[in-house]
Amino acid sequence: MMQQLSAAAALALLLAACTPKVQVAMPAEPININLNVKIQHEIYIKVDKQLDELFSDDSGLF
Repeated sequence: MMQQLSAAAALALLLAACTPKVQVAMPAEPININLNVKIQHEIYIKVDKQLDELFSDDSGLF
């Protein structure tokens, strides 16, 4: 029983020794992000006929 326990402990130590090590380092130069983006859009507005008539020259509103 003691031999199995020591073998399991040795195996655990060997597996723990093989874990990879990850390091995060800052870059030597700053990160440049070049955004050459052309944004083009068109907006279409539809006016209801009633509003069109309300603001017409014949309505006498203005």
